[in-house]
Amino acid sequence: MSATEEAALPAAAPPAQEHQAAEHGYTGNKDAYLRRLKRIEGQVRGIARMVDEDKYCIDILTQVSAVTKALHAVSLGLVEEHIGHCVVGAASEPDPEARAEAIDAKVKEAADAIGRLLR
Repeated sequence: MSATEEAALPAAAPPAQEHQAAEHGYTGNKDAYLRRLKRIEGQVRGIARMVDEDKYCIDILTQVSAVTKALHAVSLGLVEEHIGHCVVGAASEPDPEARAEAIDAKVKEAADAIGRLLR
């Protein structure tokens, strides 16, 4: 490819900060989260099969309740990991002004996530 052709190509956008290989609060427990989510995925497939097989509605609702409870447990674990890692990490920012802003941002993220969970 010539230099002129290369110049005509659009410049690659820098990767989004959230998608970089950063360590997140849940990283240490990632395998456990993935196992739980796979189990939940299987439960959801089971519910679909129950509907397909015309099972009794109360039995289906019981399984939906179990999946909902399992997802809430995953969600609460992730919120706890966020607070323990991301919020605490923001508190270790050396610049006091940047630290206050970082803490406020991370706490707001947590509060917003909790609000979505409660809806």
